[in-house]
Amino acid sequence: MTIPLLFQDVADQNPDVISQYSRGGDDNHFQPVSYNDLYQIVGALAWSLSNTGIGKGHRIGLICDNRKEWLALDLALLSLGAVDVPRGCDTMAQELEYILGFSECPVAILENTAQMEKILTYAVKLPELKKVILIDMPGEVPDSPWEVLSFETLLDEGFSSLPDDFLREEIAKGDGEDLATLIYTSGTTGEPKGVMLSHENFLCQVRHIHDVARLEKGDIWLSVLPVWHSFERVIQYIAIGATNTIAYSKPIGKIMLMDLQTLNPQWMASVPRIWSAIESGVSRNIKSKGALAWGMYRFFMAVASAHQAMQNRMLGQVADFRKRFALPYYILYPIPWLLLYPLRMLGNRLIFSKVQEKVGTRFKAGISGGGALPPRLYKFFKAIGIQILEGYGLTETAPVVAFSSQQHPVMGVVGKAFPHGTEIKIAAEKGETLPAGKKGVVMLRGPQVMKGYFRKPAATDKMIDKNGWLNSGDLGIMTINGELKIIGRKKDTIVLLGGENIEPVPMEQKLAESPYIEQAVIVGQDQKYLSALIIPDYDALEIFAKENNLPYENRIHLKDVYAILELMSGEVNRLINAKNGFRSFERIYKFEILRKSFEVGRELSGKQDLKRHVITEIYKKEIDRLFF
Repeated sequence: MTIPLLFQDVADQNPDVISQYSRGGDDNHFQPVSYNDLYQIVGALAWSLSNTGIGKGHRIGLICDNRKEWLALDLALLSLGAVDVPRGCDTMAQELEYILGFSECPVAILENTAQMEKILTYAVKLPELKKVILIDMPGEVPDSPWEVLSFETLLDEGFSSLPDDFLREEIAKGDGEDLATLIYTSGTTGEPKGVMLSHENFLCQVRHIHDVARLEKGDIWLSVLPVWHSFERVIQYIAIGATNTIAYSKPIGKIMLMDLQTLNPQWMASVPRIWSAIESGVSRNIKSKGALAWGMYRFFMAVASAHQAMQNRMLGQVADFRKRFALPYYILYPIPWLLLYPLRMLGNRLIFSKVQEKVGTRFKAGISGGGALPPRLYKFFKAIGIQILEGYGLTETAPVVAFSSQQHPVMGVVGKAFPHGTEIKIAAEKGETLPAGKKGVVMLRGPQVMKGYFRKPAATDKMIDKNGWLNSGDLGIMTINGELKIIGRKKDTIVLLGGENIEPVPMEQKLAESPYIEQAVIVGQDQKYLSALIIPDYDALEIFAKENNLPYENRIHLKDVYAILELMSGEVNRLINAKNGFRSFERIYKFEILRKSFEVGRELSGKQDLKRHVITEIYKKEIDRLFF
């Protein structure tokens, strides 16, 4: 089985089922595309792309944001046996040049001329690139050394000359172990690594999703995440496998809520930041209605939370890291649970039902990934009657390795190992497997584990051992029931609530260029934004204070002087900005100045490396203030 063969089977059996909704036309309403229509589009594109020279094994750049054309192009390329190399339109020019150049892409499919202009600067470094295909073709195309083709023209040519059975014959040549994609992810040095994922890496999840989620033919998924990310990408394939519909929206509050009500979908995959925005929006909206409405909301939320907590315990939907005697809960909880039930139903009728209507009347569940879901968000949505299911994985695992079952969700964990072949274990420093309740490194093995990093065998060997176990770099604990709880990250990568992956080392090195900063630590795991702990060069600050006649009691108190805080803020903004190659979500919004330098054996290892998990524990109060 390959991804195109799965798509072909679904299209053959369900030609009239809607495969996609996207806004278009003069009225900008949602326009449907049936599975049969999409199959015809994929065939036309595959024929035209093959005529440009694209064939099996070719690596093709696909630089595009969420839109219906992405899936059609992806399926067409995969049908030809090609390997797409995707990225979003927010990719920096230098990073885009590296990805296309290192992958030796002969063709790059770009959303618009803005992406083309990014790589024009680096044209001499892209000798393999011969052709560019523009999805949105303007009236005038910038001069370039490449042949520039139009997506619409290729599509029209494909429809006019597509031979019978061409697509079926091409799809039949595929194999499940063929590479489907190279998804680049940055390493600790900032140099991207190409994750090699096969058709089978994705399909093993598609095949068994029904074991953990109740998907039905015709269900609609609202698509708001970047489609080139492995998370949203596997959702697209899951939707095809379940004969579902993908509706393209945007992760912007007003647009997303409007589309939720217009389409009334059953599912939406998103990241914690978006779920947090919904929760914040609900709170703000109710608070704006006055003290009475706010008071009622807080009262009924407290009732619903208490009622749900008792229900979770009685149903065994609580993460247990040691054996508990369950009988007391069945004795103590039923009566208060029954007493609170009418109040909860009243709260649901007066307040929470109105919130539920915002996501539609058919909503089954939201899928949260790309970072840990804060417990407050899980409790909020559960209390108001909206189910959020959490998953866990990496780009290197295509991505899902653990999933919270819709039939038996448990708060505070990311679920059990994905069914049929996935293994998860917690390992100590020396590699031995730890029992339930013990903290260690999360190790993963299964059919979704990548083939390796493209042309980086040493990095692959470091990530995956000889027995096939992949070191996730995350710290976790297993419950006695085999559920995984993620408690931190051993590796340096920071994942924000929006799912953005950030390597802190380049930012920390840049901050250390300031004459006033001795060392910095970037923090922000599972938060909305980045912050920093800063150790200043107190000698330099004293000189600055004396030159500017700043009064201070002693050098330690310099950190509290307003002019010093302004100086530090100016240094942070001067060094971390777009001109220096940092993206918008890599801004540092807050910082805390520490009183003394880090010490070897405490915050630093013997090699002077930061012990991030130790720093997180020691400076917990300071970090908490940064995100208050």
